[in-house]
Amino acid sequence: MIPSSIPRLPPHAPGMRVGLFGGTFNPPHAGHMLVAEIALRRLKLDRLWLLVTPGNPLKNTNGLPPLDQRMAAAQKLVRDPRIVVTGLEADIGTRFTYDTVAWLTRRAPSLHFVWVMGADNLKQFSRWQRWDDIAALAPIAAIDRPGSSLASLNAKAAQRFAHRRLREHDAAALASSQPPAFVFLHDRRIDLSSTELRAQGPRKTRD
Repeated sequence: MIPSSIPRLPPHAPGMRVGLFGGTFNPPHAGHMLVAEIALRRLKLDRLWLLVTPGNPLKNTNGLPPLDQRMAAAQKLVRDPRIVVTGLEADIGTRFTYDTVAWLTRRAPSLHFVWVMGADNLKQFSRWQRWDDIAALAPIAAIDRPGSSLASLNAKAAQRFAHRRLREHDAAALASSQPPAFVFLHDRRIDLSSTELRAQGPRKTRD
């Protein structure tokens, strides 16, 4: 249920180009920050909001650390002041990406939102609730991840919107493109995953 009070959005101004990068970030790591930094640079974004979700509906949330703890861990990794860590989804009462993006586009129609994801998530994007409606609300940027390039570009979602795919050198135009639109960006990569870090135990998780 959406709360009756209107939550405060991170600082912004009309016309800004804002990337939305969501996840449980359990734990956040340098690979997440690299995706955020690539998106800022290649898409010419003004801000990137790191949306730390209360829980991923596609994953088992048993043992998931509290939201505040994951947000604090993500904040420690941020080096660019344009990256804003937020628990907005908990504030507005959404768990599914479609509901979050729909709320934001209604709440801040003057902003140019881009949904940002790692290429590993593009592979399973067609499993997300109302994934084709998400693509109709905001352009999508998929950032290459180790071992994900070929499978991601052959995935159902990428094939569905292949005719709306921008060339990489046109990536800066994505934020102002009429959705559905997406771009796949190849750039520097770090072979890290939250799953592997959790498996390595608490000491590695803190690195």
